Amino acid sequence: MLIDPQASSLLIVDVQENLGPVMADPRAVYRNCALLLRAAARLGIPVTVSEQYPKGLGPTLGELRELLPEGAVLEKLHFSCAADAGIAARLAGLDRPQVVVAGIEAHVCVLQTALGLKAAGYQVFVAGDACSSRLAANHQSALARMAANGVEVAATESVVFEWLQRAGTAEFKDLIALIK
Repeated sequence: MLIDPQASSLLIVDVQENLGPVMADPRAVYRNCALLLRAAARLGIPVTVSEQYPKGLGPTLGELRELLPEGAVLEKLHFSCAADAGIAARLAGLDRPQVVVAGIEAHVCVLQTALGLKAAGYQVFVAGDACSSRLAANHQSALARMAANGVEVAATESVVFEWLQRAGTAEFKDLIALIK
């Protein structure tokens, strides 16, 4: 099953100022989430971003916040974005059956979101290298559990190339420069 740029949206989960720095390899998460956000913007793919209790965990990390489209950020208290009425309504309103998920923590909010979206009928893809947890073992456990439950785990670059579909376009030239 490939990711279709006309049928998918991007969901960035809780990459927030007070949570991100304590993750295992946070720079990889920031870099890969930024690449996904840039690719989504260039290709017209809708973006939704969740913030878990931002009063305590802060807003979305600044370097990502500057890449967000207007109105993309929604606050939540549920660990699962699928259980949050506002986020669920936004995703349903996009009328796109595929959701690419990235963010933190992999074994809590990303896992519950991915499994919840899968149960709600979405085709769910997790950019595994754009996710993390405090402990690398928790991150790996979450990816394995999601895969065992029918969530597709992909590399960030795989997501971008599936969205692109082919080389030789202006979009390809713009995005390949970010990957190199």
